[in-house]
Amino acid sequence: MSLVQRLVLASASPRRRDLLAQILITPDAVDAADIDETPQASEMPRRLAIRLACAKAAYVALRNSDAYVLAADTVVAVGRRVLPKATNDDEVRACLTLLSGRAHRVLTGVAVVSPDGRAAHRLAESRVHFKRLSINEIDRYVAGGEGVGKAGGYAIQGSAGALVLALQGSYSGVVGLPLYETTSLLTGLGYACG
Repeated sequence: MSLVQRLVLASASPRRRDLLAQILITPDAVDAADIDETPQASEMPRRLAIRLACAKAAYVALRNSDAYVLAADTVVAVGRRVLPKATNDDEVRACLTLLSGRAHRVLTGVAVVSPDGRAAHRLAESRVHFKRLSINEIDRYVAGGEGVGKAGGYAIQGSAGALVLALQGSYSGVVGLPLYETTSLLTGLGYACG
């Protein structure tokens, strides 16, 4: 049996690679999962984040059966409403308008599949409270272009960090990969971290 361990990150997100680098983990490969991320009818945000993370890990594990596969999915929710991964400036503006002056949840599901086929998952739930935003603040953020492609239309690690009044939970989970949960899953399945 080989002692060499391979880790495949089932995400093209540079933020997730950066977070792994903070804990001295460098994936051997990046193999982004191309799955349908549409919420199912009446699917709650917590369940959606877990389902998508598990589906991504399973999908990529089929192509990388000799490796540990790590996947994650981040969902931003206000109550039962899941905010989109903003695809344009109008969606960023709509998300920030909704989030202005209120708290919301950021749910990041993490899933790992080991080379022997075992799988495990965890969910990190954080509560983020935005300050009340003026139209000018929203316009400035939209003009910066950071929100496009991000769940909920913002990136906390960028200039949106100045919009946050309070955060309870995992900062790294809000960025896109909760590091405590990730290392717990990997070590629990036998991957030697660090």
